[in-house]
Amino acid sequence: MAITERQKKLVQSSFAKVEPISEQAADIFYTTLFEYDPALKPLFKHSIKSQGQKLMATLKLAVAGLDDLEKLIPVLQGLAERHVGYGVEAKDFTPVGNALLHTLKVGLGDDWDSELRQAWVDTIHVVVDVMKAHSFRQ
Repeated sequence: MAITERQKKLVQSSFAKVEPISEQAADIFYTTLFEYDPALKPLFKHSIKSQGQKLMATLKLAVAGLDDLEKLIPVLQGLAERHVGYGVEAKDFTPVGNALLHTLKVGLGDDWDSELRQAWVDTIHVVVDVMKAHSFRQ
């Protein structure tokens, strides 16, 4: 699966709108994630505020990396290896992806539409597919 040039631009421009509210977005994400799957909470050993900063920095890197997917792949592979070490399993990507989509919907408000949602869904699938292929058993 790949993303189109238009989808890439939609993801990048929408993330640029969420970035100024990154602390709030991270709070929404983790609150939603733990509502979707409370069993994930013990995987997070550091403060949620610190974890939120890492999340937003990683998202920023991934979104910027859409301009050169070949350079992004090793970054995602390293991220996958670290997450395996934290105890993350392949099944955990579903609630994480859903929490991210919900966070974007809330954060972007009226800018969130079906085309933007699909762009993010496709982008998330590209990222997750690379991570799963490298380190996670399906």
